[in-house]
Amino acid sequence: MIEQRIQQLRQQLQKANYAYYVLDNPIMEDAVYDQLYRELDTLEKENTHLITSDSPTQRVGDKPASQFVSLAHNIPLYSLENAFNLENLQAWQKRWQRYSEKENIESAEYVCELKIDGSALALTYENGLLIRGVTRGDGTTGEDITQNVRTIRSIPLKLNLENPPPIIEVRGEAFLPLDEFDRINQQREENGEALFANPRNAAAGTLRQLDPKIVDQRRLQFFAYTLHLETTDINSQWESLNYLQNSGFLVNTHRKLCPSLEEVADYFQQWETERKDLPYMTDGVVVKINDYSLQKVLGFTQKFPRWAIALKYPAEEAPTIVKDIIVNVGRTGAVTPMAVMEPVHLAGTTVQKATLHNSDRIKQLDIRVGDTVIIRKAGEIIPEVVRVLDDLRPPNTQLYQMPSHCPECDSTLKRPPNEAVTRCMNLSCGAILRGSLVHWASRDALDIRGLGEKIVILLINNGLVNSLADLYDLTPEKIANLERMGSKSANNLIEAIEGSKKQPFSRVLYGLGIRYVGSVTAGLLAENFPSMEQLSQASFSDLSSVYGVGEEIAQSIIDWFSIEKNCDLIQQLEKVGLQLEATKSKTPTVDSPLTPFAGKTFVITGTLPSLKRNEAKALIMEAGGKVTSSVSKRTDYLLLGENPGSKLTQAEKLGITQLSEAEFLTLVKK
Repeated sequence: MIEQRIQQLRQQLQKANYAYYVLDNPIMEDAVYDQLYRELDTLEKENTHLITSDSPTQRVGDKPASQFVSLAHNIPLYSLENAFNLENLQAWQKRWQRYSEKENIESAEYVCELKIDGSALALTYENGLLIRGVTRGDGTTGEDITQNVRTIRSIPLKLNLENPPPIIEVRGEAFLPLDEFDRINQQREENGEALFANPRNAAAGTLRQLDPKIVDQRRLQFFAYTLHLETTDINSQWESLNYLQNSGFLVNTHRKLCPSLEEVADYFQQWETERKDLPYMTDGVVVKINDYSLQKVLGFTQKFPRWAIALKYPAEEAPTIVKDIIVNVGRTGAVTPMAVMEPVHLAGTTVQKATLHNSDRIKQLDIRVGDTVIIRKAGEIIPEVVRVLDDLRPPNTQLYQMPSHCPECDSTLKRPPNEAVTRCMNLSCGAILRGSLVHWASRDALDIRGLGEKIVILLINNGLVNSLADLYDLTPEKIANLERMGSKSANNLIEAIEGSKKQPFSRVLYGLGIRYVGSVTAGLLAENFPSMEQLSQASFSDLSSVYGVGEEIAQSIIDWFSIEKNCDLIQQLEKVGLQLEATKSKTPTVDSPLTPFAGKTFVITGTLPSLKRNEAKALIMEAGGKVTSSVSKRTDYLLLGENPGSKLTQAEKLGITQLSEAEFLTLVKK
């Protein structure tokens, strides 16, 4: 009976994963999935002899790899010849026609697929089970990263085929969705870590993490696009893509079968604009001859297949001049160099600053004040310096050296072992205190309205605040005479500070700014350790065993509580009345009138008339719904404010219900 129950649970969870990650059509509520997963996990731990590699519980390995092993590809991963305009595309067609000695053929059927900006992988399945995942490497040899590949939910551990062939090789692209890229970079910024320059670099760096738990937390996705079978009735690329989708893979829905090169050109031009509304990065279109028999005739050059080409979109770049190189000190002490440039218009915005990440990047670029540089928005998101134009360098420029002392407190800067970031280690540094206070008052933390950076600086400079706890000793009389502050503003600020005492434990935990503990992680910790006392006494094993926490975060929490000043701060916050314990509340059932949005997914776009975005998000979550950052078929409602972005266009295409703030509030109150 136990073995039968385990099989049933695996099948249910595999179906749910396929529906969610491949079909984009969930068949199971998250809470139900979590309950079934926990039941399966418990049964397998009690009956370890029944655990198999294709079980949903076995996606994430427990032990980090010590290194990656190089493996030779059974079939080489060729790169693609690039075309940069439609003339290049026409020339490619003429070349393959001449080579095939069929110049009388005006065209052939082509398959067009969006070129995903990620990292190529080669997957091997034996009898339907995933046994190996290897990076592209140099095309002949790659690295075995099977542990990491298994964490990607859109890669099936077991093929959705009744009688799978003995061996199948699948090629595709691992990538990071834009909302996930934003989330990771936001968390890295909060933790004082260098930001990823673009989603492609973030995906590549993630795949090479030795700890699969970190890979799992970053939620990579995978589009399959190539199939290799020894014996098959599949005769075309189009048939291969359909076979891959039916096997359980995520295949890009925007693929198109084009009967002529003219339609290929139309497809390319269509997506040059529309790609900006996609939830992932794409930098071009891959064009393949559909017919496998013609592919076989054409074969390969030493570098490329003759039957395929990548038609690339031009990257928007612009030259500008570096006026200065400065450093910013963040709340974790991270010292980040920044290029200050002559303003330049790029991808719809005016850019004046670009992060230089760290001293290694500065050394690599050899960037100097006065240099003319080429900048672009990496992934059309973050301004980055691509290269320096050495020929335009003015005479007598000086090599830039990172400062040896903190520009805020004059403490000696240090670069910890195995880190690329230089840090100020002085916990009393004004910049660290300033950043900590601003973070404490931020919307997702204690949400103290009126306590922005300028007021924080005034409070510090006037000696009124030297720690987070000092905020709660302020009175209207103490601050009313400060610059920018009258009696009314003073009263409002003190009321906001007093109101922050009602914020839940998870927000207090996030507000403390413990390294690697973002708002989501703070929520997980509050669920598993419902008081500050329990959290402070939790062991490394207790912490790292929480799904979504992992070893790096666990060690960071232990390190934070090992500092005496931090423990003193907790005692002070407890005395002034902060919530250091999670409140127990009865969770409404799905049928409860308190959950009108049970199981519903929202996306918010634009500026709402009266609600702040985090207030609207809180109302949705309290009513049983959830909020995501990108529109998809799974989205039920678009909450629409003024000046909406591209999410509105995407929602209209998918026919998603739009709600004004008034309509939304009416539904909430029902």
